[in-house]
Amino acid sequence: MIGAYLWAFVTVGAAAAQTIRNAAQKGLTAEVGTWGATLVRFLFGLPFAVLFLLLASLVFGRLPPLPGFWAILWIGLGALAQVLATALMLQAMRLRSFVVATAFTKTEPVLVLLFAVAFLAEVPTLVMVAGVVAATWGVAVLAWPPPTASLVRRDTTMPALLGTGAAALFALAAVGYKGGIVTLAETPGFLEASTALVVAQTLQAVVMTLVLWQSQPGVVQAVCVRWRPSLLAGFMGALASQLWFFAFALTDVAAVRTLGLVEIFFAQLLARRIFRETPTICELAGLALLVVGLILVLQGV
Repeated sequence: MIGAYLWAFVTVGAAAAQTIRNAAQKGLTAEVGTWGATLVRFLFGLPFAVLFLLLASLVFGRLPPLPGFWAILWIGLGALAQVLATALMLQAMRLRSFVVATAFTKTEPVLVLLFAVAFLAEVPTLVMVAGVVAATWGVAVLAWPPPTASLVRRDTTMPALLGTGAAALFALAAVGYKGGIVTLAETPGFLEASTALVVAQTLQAVVMTLVLWQSQPGVVQAVCVRWRPSLLAGFMGALASQLWFFAFALTDVAAVRTLGLVEIFFAQLLARRIFRETPTICELAGLALLVVGLILVLQGV
């Protein structure tokens, strides 16, 4: 029973670790900027990713698989897509109506489902499709600003396009990582997931460091100076990624990314405005849709 749902426990753990990483990154953003905090995720996460790989190799008693051309291509695609997705989100944040873009990024699970069918031949069940759609709809309802929200009156077309573009790239990143993991072995496991993570974080750390060093050298210097607080963000980021990759190795990527929305569910329950204010009908409806969707995904795998 536990083995059948191991991927679900791993995914929930990944979402929890990601929440802690986001909190650690939030504190660093004020000191090193958004791009600096993003660099911390990859640069300081890489040593821990390598450590995870070494420990996995010792535990399983075999050397990590040597990534071939296609594995590196898949993982490289995922790594590049993830960085570009972050860039689109940063651009959306510069617009005053970035809340709209945030809502559109919640279409990622649906796009993961479509990309997984197209590129990985992962054919979902009808129950899973219903779960993905319901959960995505629920999170979009939660993310969409209420009618009374104070928004700057601007055209929302660009934020919507940026949000959807970011969602598509995040979805492509997940599919790329899954493609790389399954290319490493016919029945991939923890060791293959660890190997893929090291390849991805190496590419991202090297590329981002070189680009920022050329364009914003002060950011790289600031990150290096604040290496102590960056260690927590790096460790939790590597741990979250390790668990995400392991979950990808265990089951369909669409199921993993959809169940990962449980992070939003926990955040909404723990948010001060949920405890101190009466939830709106839209918020309750969004939470209900999210719960129903996650239950369907668990049943549909």
